Amino acid sequence: MNTKIYQLNQIDEAAAAIQRGELVAFPTETVYGLGADATNEPAVKNVYLAKGRPSDNPLIVHVNSVAMVEKYAAEIPANARKLMAAFWPGSLTIILKIKKGALSKTVTGGLSTVAFRFPDNQPTLDLIGKAGVPIVGPSANTSGKPSPTTAQHVYHDLNGKITGILDDGPTRVGVESTVLDMSTATPVILRPGAVTKQDIEGVIGSIDLNHHKVGKNETPKAPGMKYKHYAPSAQVYIVDEGTDWAKVAKWVAQQPFDVGVMAEERILQQLTLPMNAVQFSLGTGVEDASARLFDGLRGFDDQPNVKAIVTEAFTAKNLGRAYMNRLNKSAGGVHFDPAQVK
Repeated sequence: MNTKIYQLNQIDEAAAAIQRGELVAFPTETVYGLGADATNEPAVKNVYLAKGRPSDNPLIVHVNSVAMVEKYAAEIPANARKLMAAFWPGSLTIILKIKKGALSKTVTGGLSTVAFRFPDNQPTLDLIGKAGVPIVGPSANTSGKPSPTTAQHVYHDLNGKITGILDDGPTRVGVESTVLDMSTATPVILRPGAVTKQDIEGVIGSIDLNHHKVGKNETPKAPGMKYKHYAPSAQVYIVDEGTDWAKVAKWVAQQPFDVGVMAEERILQQLTLPMNAVQFSLGTGVEDASARLFDGLRGFDDQPNVKAIVTEAFTAKNLGRAYMNRLNKSAGGVHFDPAQVK
């Protein structure tokens, strides 16, 4: 099977594939998702197979209306409705208790809750509407690798494994949605994203940030909580704020292989980098960096001579919290140590 790239005038064709139980990747404002009919259990199982995703890692269900959520959720608390009104369509995923038997355990990871998202991307909302069903949508990449922010990223990982990809160009946000658990007494952010704790508290008052480490035999309530994520083949090193980038450049020069250097344009312009440095600009500020992070990591995966990647850190506040969450996972928590520079 050769995976087809659907253009925006071919949404009817993509929706028909979803209705047949086939897999179609779709764009959102955050990353590309791997879509299947959320009510078709064999199709959902094929999502796990195509990605190589662990079966206890629950899937986010994408909808195009609150009415669609009401068909499956046991209840929608008043505060959840307030958040839907404030941030949907948008980069906020809300976990709710599910009606018994409404969706298969393959979707929920065996839990009594499910995560719903109303993405801010009109072609995908049209796709859901034409298919007439909610669509599961984990990131459309090989499990554990950096998430895809273009149709070409999806094609690289999943060509031959899925029917098609709806192409809407590069995504705008670049890091996955905020996941908020509304099934508990106090709402908890399980995964940070572009909708921040401050944003949410401005609508419903105080909430918590997740500090729970998911155990080996425990099912996570949201994607990205348990398994290794966002990692390219090369080791990523986080360059903390305040680090002398001249020392970074010196360390790069001492390596017997190529090193990817991911930093804001102002840093790259000021640096004198050695011949074995491969630059990738994160643009200007954390918004640009968040939109470009996965693209940069994926680009280095296509360069086998790059054996290490040094990447600029940002303050873990607001969108920076989401950026640093993804960067820490991609690096496995490894930071660049200036003391190792000879």
